Amino acid sequence: MMKKILLLFLLSFKCFAALSIEELTWENGDTLLEFLQRNSIPMSLYYSLDREDRELASEIAAKIKYQVLKDDNNNIEQILIPISDELQIHIYKNKDNQYNLTFTPVDYDKEERILTLTLENSAYQDVYKESQSSTLARAMIRSFKGSVNFRNMQKGDQITLYYEQKRRMGRLWGDITIKMASIEINKNSKEIFYFNDNYYDKNGKDIESFLLAKPIGAARISSYFTTARFHPILKRYRAHLGVDYAAPTGTPVKSAGDGTIIFVGAQSGYGNVVKIQHSSGYSTVYAHLSRFAKIKKGQKVKQGQLIAYVGSTGMSTGPHLHFGVYVNNKAINPLSVVKIAKSELKGKNKEDFIKLISQYKQIVQNHIQDNRPNPPKEEEFENYIEF
Repeated sequence: MMKKILLLFLLSFKCFAALSIEELTWENGDTLLEFLQRNSIPMSLYYSLDREDRELASEIAAKIKYQVLKDDNNNIEQILIPISDELQIHIYKNKDNQYNLTFTPVDYDKEERILTLTLENSAYQDVYKESQSSTLARAMIRSFKGSVNFRNMQKGDQITLYYEQKRRMGRLWGDITIKMASIEINKNSKEIFYFNDNYYDKNGKDIESFLLAKPIGAARISSYFTTARFHPILKRYRAHLGVDYAAPTGTPVKSAGDGTIIFVGAQSGYGNVVKIQHSSGYSTVYAHLSRFAKIKKGQKVKQGQLIAYVGSTGMSTGPHLHFGVYVNNKAINPLSVVKIAKSELKGKNKEDFIKLISQYKQIVQNHIQDNRPNPPKEEEFENYIEF
């Protein structure tokens, strides 16, 4: 495991007498510019970024774990700062001993797992006890989108979860995707299936309870959500972790859902920003605002409530709203949760869905028939590794 971690950092061909990797936590309110200044790394690395990359640097989430590689003299050689599940900031010294900054894909492994259990206490508590993964327990609750009342489950009811998780540097990384889930409520089975970034029942009908509304009126989308994509012309990785709505300065911006305001103010490349925490681990970000409505941190807001006005503050070339949606600090495509009405799969999508859930069911059935054990429980790791 240590060799694997080490190799992730040694991207330049140097020989070190001693190496240590320290894992640290990104502080709330910290910025990349302040981080560079504090660590005596040239701030020109930030100022030389273009508009899109400066905006992307604003996506560093509070409490995210990042890694610092130091030599035997305690000098920083390389830094990896995740921005999302897929993309990270990589700061390193080149062959001339000068710092460089680039955006690179996050290196991780995907794992498919199946967990089955018989209810003893509660769905959340039992899944956590069996897996030691609160991320898995939250993903199970969130996947049903409030369409079932887990409190109605009784002792002896069955839970089956078929899911995909990521592992980075030997530990769980990012969020977990429930591919198929089956739960019993008073011996009545309820199944959901993941398809095209959404959850459906076995008939291909949308599972929809937690609903985010569009935060702005009639406005065209000027930029869509993308994760780590290699730009064929720029020859580097780019991402846009939200949706941009082009609209005139002063256009009202409304809360996409009920929640609590957790941030109001300026944030680096995003300019004036409002952040709202919703239920089920969801949060939303509204950026490049010209001004705020009469709101404050800690205030509860309702879906559709006025919170701000469109602007062009921060790293922006024109008035627009940058709208981001996050689940447990993971950026997701806002268009996957902002809907107008409940939908049902049709045509080729329905055909593809039926084929997919047939595969899922067969995989789960084989697992149960073979009486395979549940995955091993997750473990905690130390924050400092030395070589």
